[in-house]
Amino acid sequence: MRDPRYDILFEPVRIGPLTAKNRFYQVPHCNGGGYRDPSAAAEMRGVKAEGGWGVIFTEQTEMHHTSEITPFIELRLWEDQDIPSIARMAERMKTHGALAGIQLAYSGINGPNMYTKEVPLAPSALPIRTFTNDPVQARALDRRDIADLRRWFVNAARRCRTAGFDLICLYGAHGFGIFQHFLSRATNQRSDEYGGSLENRSRFVREVVADIRDAVGDTMAITLRVSLDETIGDLGFSNAEVRDFVALNADLPDLWDLAHGTWEDCSGPSRFKEEAAQEALVKGIRDLTGKPVVGVGRFTSPDTMVRMVRQGVLDFVGCARPSIADPFLPLKVEEGRIEDIRECIGCNICVTGDMIQGMGRCTQNPTWMEEWRRGWHPERMNPKGPSERVLIVGSGPAGLEAALGLARRGYEVAVAEARESFGGRVARERLLPGLSAWGRVADYRLYQLGQLGNVSLYPASPLTADDILGFGFEHVCLATGSHWRADGVARQHVVQIPREGALPVFTPDDVMDGRLPTGTVVVYDDDHYYMGGVIAELLAARGCNVTLVTPAPYVSDWSRNTLEQGAVHRRLAAAGVAIVLNTGVAALQADGVETNCAYTDARGRITCDAVVLVASRRSETAVHDELRARADEWADAGLRSLALIGDAAAPAPIAWATFAGHRYARDLDGPDRGDALPFRREVTALAPA
Repeated sequence: MRDPRYDILFEPVRIGPLTAKNRFYQVPHCNGGGYRDPSAAAEMRGVKAEGGWGVIFTEQTEMHHTSEITPFIELRLWEDQDIPSIARMAERMKTHGALAGIQLAYSGINGPNMYTKEVPLAPSALPIRTFTNDPVQARALDRRDIADLRRWFVNAARRCRTAGFDLICLYGAHGFGIFQHFLSRATNQRSDEYGGSLENRSRFVREVVADIRDAVGDTMAITLRVSLDETIGDLGFSNAEVRDFVALNADLPDLWDLAHGTWEDCSGPSRFKEEAAQEALVKGIRDLTGKPVVGVGRFTSPDTMVRMVRQGVLDFVGCARPSIADPFLPLKVEEGRIEDIRECIGCNICVTGDMIQGMGRCTQNPTWMEEWRRGWHPERMNPKGPSERVLIVGSGPAGLEAALGLARRGYEVAVAEARESFGGRVARERLLPGLSAWGRVADYRLYQLGQLGNVSLYPASPLTADDILGFGFEHVCLATGSHWRADGVARQHVVQIPREGALPVFTPDDVMDGRLPTGTVVVYDDDHYYMGGVIAELLAARGCNVTLVTPAPYVSDWSRNTLEQGAVHRRLAAAGVAIVLNTGVAALQADGVETNCAYTDARGRITCDAVVLVASRRSETAVHDELRARADEWADAGLRSLALIGDAAAPAPIAWATFAGHRYARDLDGPDRGDALPFRREVTALAPA
């Protein structure tokens, strides 16, 4: 069933004393669950094992209490009582023949210790480097501290062996791990045997690897994750020095795990990073060592994966985000079902679970992190209930996901779309700068629906309440979406922005419909995700003189959670967009806008020919509201339930819409849970008083 050109991806590969069954390697990635939700994280990894991954890793695991990264929620392995939760994870990961790996992290210069209140330790005494700019400095490790740290790694390795893991990854990438801190001259300013020359800066990692080998013998493999380039100039651990380091320590680990620079560099979204974007940095390193090499780059195409292996760039294809979007990616390649792969769109919503300490989400895979909590499987739906026919009104991400889930359960489903084409918001947004990959949200679902015989799709079919009541469907789900408001109501303004004169006002919907402002344009962003920056970029490319005004302290403020805020700012600056931060729009005037400082309310003016308001969205609920008002007619029409989902219920990012659609499909004909919690959770047990 497998296409022979992909055979190379299914060859077994040795990693030290172990053998991986194939080249599909799920590199360590966070999920928002960590120590708080260990069973949810374990089941998520277990589903990947079922999906055919040869190697599966945990997320970053804090190996000692003197280095932790609160408020971020990762795994912890501080003492023996932490073993059971990670042992459950190892057991689930090893099902179906996968190797189970754990990433041990000592965060050093990135560990502020806000929970343990320990003094941070690092190679040199420097300020802590965190996303939250904590006003804390690290103390430089002395020789006794280094001896302690080596022992702590050995203790952690033994706990990993007890828990049943096969591989240990020593974390020294993304600026987060102590090994990178020793290797980089930016964070290692020591003058003893651990500083100065590359050989000296390599000493600590050599010692730790030797210590762990002595402790666990040939029962486990050791991998080393290092950054390909810190991209901070001569002081940093550059790509050239990385190559020298690998050549100098060619056989040090059992596998080299290579990842670009900072987390933002490594996991750049599709707006700014193409597939295999790290190829130039990793190419040729395989020739410096006899050990296998894994690299990453949001690999979504099996053809790209094959090329990377055949050309000797990589031995393993490293995936984090693609393994989230489709945990069954390897199995689908093996079974010749390439077209069924749920392709990662590189939106980085998955990252937000870690950044905001919530629970992980995926735009393409709404079952991610719900495998244990709700019992959702990415490839299997629950059985069909007693009903037969469902009408979905609207074909955006919520409507299409609801239709697909219901059809797979066995219902007869009709999808009515008012526009000529399907896809809702993603069909429009995919045409904006950098967002073409997002269209795959619709493409995947439309293709899958096209393979099913119990789904009917009706484009150009706006429906009224009379139409719907006349069709005789048992269930109606309204996924009618939303539209951008033209009155500026959002966060700064809870009522319409004061307006004097006839200054032309546009919304993102106007722009996506081809109604574009000209001349000097103010883009007012009180939404704070991607749309304001994208609109400003588009208008600048069309020749407008653009100023982006936002009350936030950053352009596209919320995109800090998707690791793209810096890239957004740089893109806009390069396009000539003037950026005005911490500033609101107090009023619209005849020839421009009156601005006000977000802190002092000091007033100013920007003269312009037009303004684009990127504020909030208003749900399209007219048909829903009318049907609700006519509830006494439902019985005669055969209508048993009416639902409002996605942006029609509450506008949010696309991942919220696909989740809403999937949840509707799962819950239809299900029991009424009443006031019960709709998912499982783990509650901390009380220690003895």
